[in-house]
Amino acid sequence: MNESTAVIAGMEQADAIRFSMIIGISAVVMAFVMAVLLVFALVKLSKLNKKYKHFMKGSNGKDLESTILNRFNELDKMKTDIEYIYGKLNIACDMLLTAYQKLSIVKYDAFKEMGGKLSFSLAMLDDKNNGYILTSVHTREGCYTYVKEIIKGESFVVLSEEERQALEEAKNKRNYMA
Repeated sequence: MNESTAVIAGMEQADAIRFSMIIGISAVVMAFVMAVLLVFALVKLSKLNKKYKHFMKGSNGKDLESTILNRFNELDKMKTDIEYIYGKLNIACDMLLTAYQKLSIVKYDAFKEMGGKLSFSLAMLDDKNNGYILTSVHTREGCYTYVKEIIKGESFVVLSEEERQALEEAKNKRNYMA
């Protein structure tokens, strides 16, 4: 072999050695990266194998098939139950919209000489501010009770100061169904 064959494709001998070193270092780095990836893949495979063995433990193909079919049947039943419950919930929500949900009571002494706040006005409204004001006036002779209808937050009968206060407080209450 003469010197001309030692030179790689027109490179000087020093350049050829550097080139060979770069190729060698690159091969070592790539081998290291491949080794790391191989270890990572083996760890993942080991974990997957453990899960598979746990899943298949004590089962044969028939048992596994019946287990999966049972789960699908359970899911179908749960779907049916959820639809039933959802329907019942909608009915309950609709019913609650007509229930009295905004309440306010104002207690007062109708006659200053009686002592104690035995008289009251109770406003009861639904979500559309429809309802009633129940007023009970306590006197020495007895107790008198009145009911006044409220439509859309308004009364068509004159309200006392306490009744107006109870109505306004009830109208300003938060509607829990909204």
